[in-house]
Parts: sequence; structure tokens; C-alpha cells
Amino acid sequence: MLVILVGMMGAGKTTVGREYARRHHLRFVDCDHEIEARTGVKVATIFEIEGEEGFRRRETQLIDELTQESDLVLATGGGAVLNPANRALMAERGIVVYLNVPTPVLWERTRHDRNRPLLQVPNPRERIETLYRERDPLYRAVADIIVDGGRGNPGGMVRMIEKAVDNFKK
Repeated sequence: MLVILVGMMGAGKTTVGREYARRHHLRFVDCDHEIEARTGVKVATIFEIEGEEGFRRRETQLIDELTQESDLVLATGGGAVLNPANRALMAERGIVVYLNVPTPVLWERTRHDRNRPLLQVPNPRERIETLYRERDPLYRAVADIIVDGGRGNPGGMVRMIEKAVDNFKK
């Protein structure tokens, strides 16, 4: 089984994905962390040197590689859905779960994080709202399952995903 988590930065993809994988004895991979491990530098540095386009190229290669695996929970970067090829790979190869979290919660979770290149702008709160408006339709289009979250604990979100995945497989 391949479970792919999509959603905005700060939605909890890594935390929830890691817990889901642990409970189901699956391997967990966070796309951004894997890119950092393979390149030896932070995502912010890749953005600085190669721009967003260079980072997105690396992200697509990794998604193509990892979605060929099974017994994996994959947390994508928030912008992975921007590329139609990524959406096609995810939709074709796995169960896609959209962690939908309201923008005020996303702002609370990311406002002090200096490792998010897209938020290094004069008004990061407005940037989150703009990104959400752009990406939400894409997350919804690729998702097999939508889990609304934000205020509950990660364990509660994992239980919602487990129930939805069980129902989806039937």
C-alpha cells in the first residue's frame, strides 16, 4: 500500500505520516527531508541556488521514484501538486490523502519557521492565504480522501485517515 499525504506547509503531513507509518509498519519518507538528505543541503539553499524551478525538478524526480514503491507513506512538499506530472503520478500509484487545515492554523504553525523559502516575504500571512487559494483546488482534484484537521491532535487525524483508507479500499 502506498499512502501519499498532500497539503499546505504546516498541515502536519510529516507528523501524521510518520505516526500512520509507525502504526502500520510502513516506511515513511518526507519528500523535502529526502531531498535534503540526498543533496546534503537545506531546501532553502536549493531555492537560493537553483530557484524554485530547480527544486521542483528534483521533487518530481523523487516523487516518480518513490511512488513506484509499496508499503510506504509519502509526505510531499506543499507545492508538489503544482506540477501536473506529480498529480498524475500520485493519483495513478497511491491513495492520496489531503490534510486540509485552515489558514489561521497554518500561520500559527509556520510563522516562526525560517526554513520555509516561500514565506520569506514581507507579508508571510498573506502569502499563506494566497498559496492556499491557489493550491486547495489542486489538492482536492488529486485527493482520494480529504481529512479536515488543524485543531485536533495528530493521533486523531491518523485515526480519521485509517478509517477513510479502510473504507476506500473496500
